[in-house]
Amino acid sequence: MRTKFWMLILLVIAGFLSLYSFGSQTVPVSAATPAPTASATMSGMGGGMPMDSGYSTNDLAPLAKAYYEGKDVFFIHPEASNPDVAEALTKMMGPQVLTVPSLAKVPKDLLGNVYVFANGVAGMGPLGFQPDVFDSVPGDENYTPLRTISLVTWKDTTAAKELKSVADIKAAQDAGQIEIIQPSVVVNMPILVWPEGNR
Repeated sequence: MRTKFWMLILLVIAGFLSLYSFGSQTVPVSAATPAPTASATMSGMGGGMPMDSGYSTNDLAPLAKAYYEGKDVFFIHPEASNPDVAEALTKMMGPQVLTVPSLAKVPKDLLGNVYVFANGVAGMGPLGFQPDVFDSVPGDENYTPLRTISLVTWKDTTAAKELKSVADIKAAQDAGQIEIIQPSVVVNMPILVWPEGNR
């Protein structure tokens, strides 16, 4: 009985020795785990987490264009404090923009500004005129995604031109060309692409 036991052990050891060779040769490894490919992982995710939600960005929150200091930025607006604004943004972009009334209770010193044009140059803005203008982007000390709407109206639409920065807007206001009112509407507008970076 003991002899059979030791013979079995020797056969097992011999089997292992036939799989591996020693010295300068490498140890063969069968069925190694393949490295993940870029197409199978989420871009930018440190863990390489696979992701297939079945949704595209345009299905969930399509990017809207705006300006910051004369350059293009791209953002989303998933929530607004006012139901009429939420409905208008939903019609403009497609996916439902949620009404979150508590956004209107955020203290003003914690809000950024977004300048929305009520008339003037026709364009892709929420009211059918030029794109919005932001006062900050990620990386700025005062950046916040929560913004109070500053509604810009040209006094003489024949003199209207596209304004692409807060400085342009202030100059037009100082010249008496535009009026700005704040209707106490807050929109969540995180910027995803800006002149010096993206998420």
